[in-house]
Amino acid sequence: MPLFARIVVANVLLLLATCVAIFVLLDPRRVSEIAADELLIAALALVVLLNTAMVRHIVVPLQKLTARARRLDPAQPGERIRDASLTSEAGELATTLNEMLDRLELERAQAARRVLAAHESERLRVAQELHDEVGQTLTAVLLQLGRVQDRLPPEMKHELAEAQDAARSSLEDVRRIATELRPEVLRDLGLSTAVEALCDTFSTRTGIAVHPVLPNVPVRLADEAELAVYRIAQEGLTNVARHSGSNRVELALARRNGSLTLRIRDHGKGMRPRKREGNGIRGMQERAMLAGGTLTIGPPSAGEGTELALEVPLGAGQ
Repeated sequence: MPLFARIVVANVLLLLATCVAIFVLLDPRRVSEIAADELLIAALALVVLLNTAMVRHIVVPLQKLTARARRLDPAQPGERIRDASLTSEAGELATTLNEMLDRLELERAQAARRVLAAHESERLRVAQELHDEVGQTLTAVLLQLGRVQDRLPPEMKHELAEAQDAARSSLEDVRRIATELRPEVLRDLGLSTAVEALCDTFSTRTGIAVHPVLPNVPVRLADEAELAVYRIAQEGLTNVARHSGSNRVELALARRNGSLTLRIRDHGKGMRPRKREGNGIRGMQERAMLAGGTLTIGPPSAGEGTELALEVPLGAGQ
């Protein structure tokens, strides 16, 4: 029965019962010592109490459902209202809300997968153009400068050497950027080796000491999950260099309870509240969700700094 009909029927039945009770109580043969107005007031008070209790019994489940729905976090996939059934309006609304969340998560995952696939495709295109166009041009410049060097007078060779060093440094930067855009080592040698190479490159470029703890046994996930873990590690280290002010960072990759766990901890100034919803963090959350994992970022259990923790099932995406 609809909620409106239930409330109307309950109030009609209560009103009829009240009228019958009043007529019985106000029978002149029964009313001798007690005043009729006092009986009427008592009857009306009883009606109000009973009506309040009945309406509360109907409305309270809806209020609880509203409070639980407000606590749901769309950024945390899998959160649902438990024990939802079709036996009441609250249960029907809870079931409908769960179905809506299922559709939203599916559409969000599909949209995020398309966006990230487009990003990776664009990264691959840019990396190829850097390698094929800019890299080859800088290589040709270096060769041409080498041929010119023998024909220059000694007093100009120093300036030419500086130009060669600048071109050589630019060529190394182009190769590094192309490698970061397209991590071929991830595809060829696996996640552990790719993360180790990422730590070495990051430490060399930024001067921040990285202490990696990587598993001895190679860990292989599905291509999409491996790429997500690698990109999250890359973004996490980048955030350390940009925001933490720390001179050292620990990175650990481990297998535990059927899951792959990535932890990145710095010893810097911590995470400001306004940084918790930046584009980089949202991107990492999207990648973690697509890999079927969970991502948490916050202060470590002990000490100062910030800790990033990613947990991905070993069978994710397979």
